[in-house]
Amino acid sequence: MKRRGVVLTIAVLTLLTLGLWTPDLPRAELESRYLEAPADLRTVGPWRLHVRDSGPQQAPAVVLLHGFGASLQTWDAWSSGLMKTHRVIRLDLPGSGLSPPDPANDYSDSRSLQLLLSLLNGMGIARATFVGHSMGGRIAWTFAAQHPERTDRLVLIAPDGFASEGFEYGKPPQVPATLGLMRYVLPQFVLRMNLKSAYAQAEHLSDALTTRYHELLRAPGARGAMLERLKQTVLQDPLPLLRQIQAPTLLMWGESDAMIPSGNARDYLQAMADSRLYLSPGVGHLPQEEAAEASLKVLLNFLR
Repeated sequence: MKRRGVVLTIAVLTLLTLGLWTPDLPRAELESRYLEAPADLRTVGPWRLHVRDSGPQQAPAVVLLHGFGASLQTWDAWSSGLMKTHRVIRLDLPGSGLSPPDPANDYSDSRSLQLLLSLLNGMGIARATFVGHSMGGRIAWTFAAQHPERTDRLVLIAPDGFASEGFEYGKPPQVPATLGLMRYVLPQFVLRMNLKSAYAQAEHLSDALTTRYHELLRAPGARGAMLERLKQTVLQDPLPLLRQIQAPTLLMWGESDAMIPSGNARDYLQAMADSRLYLSPGVGHLPQEEAAEASLKVLLNFLR
């Protein structure tokens, strides 16, 4: 056995001894807590997806795409307001929430675009407004650039896309081998420490919210899928694609975002001809959660 394998084995055994072993939770148990209706689990092309479709079926469609490590529940507050006037479609991306991992183990952006096209076609939706948060924002603006004929409007919440520390254009990131231990060890208190940086106000990270994140990350295959998605993230220079986007675009950012700083909005505003910015004061990386009422009002005004 190679030295690296020996070290990893010893580390795993040590953690097991310390009682930090965090096994997957049974899918039936998770579905009993987080699945509203059996029909929300649907087959889309080669994928099995958790999809919630609410609001008037003939109303303008809005597709909500969550960020890295999140799930469709991040849109709970917004969905309640949007569904009065829009058809609201939110989904767990493969390997997130209640959606099983991608059957081809492919978590590239091109695969995500194929998924969106399959979903729209299967639901009979010709055009939609796409709302994406963080990683979901990158998927949304890439889709809008490549499929303008399917895009009405675009809403980007602290979108990912420009290279930051640890990323280079055209290259996958260097993922530390120790991060792979999360497949076996993920105590809730450790997860909470990592989630804190996404919220500007600590009280918004409740025990119930932390428990939801923790349980859904323990869905069968979820942690492996999360690591694979990170390993397969290969950023490309976004400017050529951003300049192609024709859809009116609303950028939303928390002024206190510690994960993707609000200063990044300048790059998007300069690249996208029909774009505008809304900054949420005293809010971190998740305006749709930390300032749900105020940000939803801005969103509805934009859609009108």
